[in-house]
Amino acid sequence: MTDRVKPLTLTAENFQTEVIESKTPVLVDLWAAWCGPCRVVNPIVEEIAANFAGRATVGKLNIDEYGEIASRYKVQAIPTLLFFQDGVVVDRVVGVVPAKAIAQKLNALLEPAADRQAA
Repeated sequence: MTDRVKPLTLTAENFQTEVIESKTPVLVDLWAAWCGPCRVVNPIVEEIAANFAGRATVGKLNIDEYGEIASRYKVQAIPTLLFFQDGVVVDRVVGVVPAKAIAQKLNALLEPAADRQAA
């Protein structure tokens, strides 16, 4: 299959369903078109979306269009990556980070889910 899984475009309309009510961990990339470092992070986020397809949700939220959501989570700089589990922010990264570091954080969120199901 040549189609790569792309990050989900998050909006005020789907944020509750796709992020807060998600049964899987969610990575939210808060970005803006004018942000140079955001353009650097974009291919990394796309790689993570492809690698975690079916295990975690990866979405992008444009802060120029949905600033109220960024404010709700006290985002003061972009790019900011928010890691949600069970509707709650459990971790965040500000700035450009390698895909490996992001993958480690998502894998850490996936491991407890498997442990809970086994219990």
